[in-house]
Amino acid sequence: MPNSNVIAFQGFHGAYSDLSCRTVFPDMTTLPCATFDDAFAAVRDGRAALAMIPVENSLAGRVADNHYLLPEGGLHIIGEHFHRVRHQLLAPKGATLAGLKTVRSHIQALSQCQNTTRELGLKAITHADTAGAAAEIAKLNDPQHAAIASSLAAEIYGLDILKADIEDAQHNTTRFLILAREPKIPPAGSGTIMTTFVFRVRSVPAALYKALGGFATNGINMTKLESYMINGRFTAAQFYVDVEGHPDERSLQLALEELSFFAREVKILGVYPANPFRHQESQMQGED
Repeated sequence: MPNSNVIAFQGFHGAYSDLSCRTVFPDMTTLPCATFDDAFAAVRDGRAALAMIPVENSLAGRVADNHYLLPEGGLHIIGEHFHRVRHQLLAPKGATLAGLKTVRSHIQALSQCQNTTRELGLKAITHADTAGAAAEIAKLNDPQHAAIASSLAAEIYGLDILKADIEDAQHNTTRFLILAREPKIPPAGSGTIMTTFVFRVRSVPAALYKALGGFATNGINMTKLESYMINGRFTAAQFYVDVEGHPDERSLQLALEELSFFAREVKILGVYPANPFRHQESQMQGED
């Protein structure tokens, strides 16, 4: 039996993935892993019951590594979480904004906070991880050097938040998938259900057009469709798809049947409840 009270994530303690784990599963112990592959392995070998894996960000786009890992990782998607990213400017105790000279963070965090770093005249230094940058700043203990990381990182590494919520875009949100060794499929009709799958199209004219036609004719809402190369070949593409619907519902059954005529290697990665954030976002878009 896997360790039922442990959830794995990629990064250092205090990373946004760690914060997401603690937000969704406050009673679980978080397990930091050096790579995404290590986080998958932690669940497969029983060191963790779950993994929290980022797949896309509203500003930076998809997390490419995980689109490759999900189909081959041997795990099942059992849920999703949308985490609003709030970047904090962290520095050692006693530091001041006027005294700062450099700021360290992951390249995406740096790019998402350019207004503040430019305003303060800080030299940006790229780090592999936001929480790792915070740990480094704590170790340096130099009031001239700061990091961009989460409020959790500030707490863990004993840093002051000199400026809060410094991200340029207020809609900065990361979508995470929750993975487990066994599927946890909710019953059909129990609210909005998401189904995630991958497939490859046959090498025939208009194959993708024909493969997706069944989703339109059966009224299936496709919320995500992405392609990426596999095995390093420009002629071989795999498609990653999120749809609203349950495989036990007749409409999605028909759509998947039609897909199978024109595609190969259709593989369902997970059937899970849609996060309420989807409904809230749809409402906001409707108001716009």
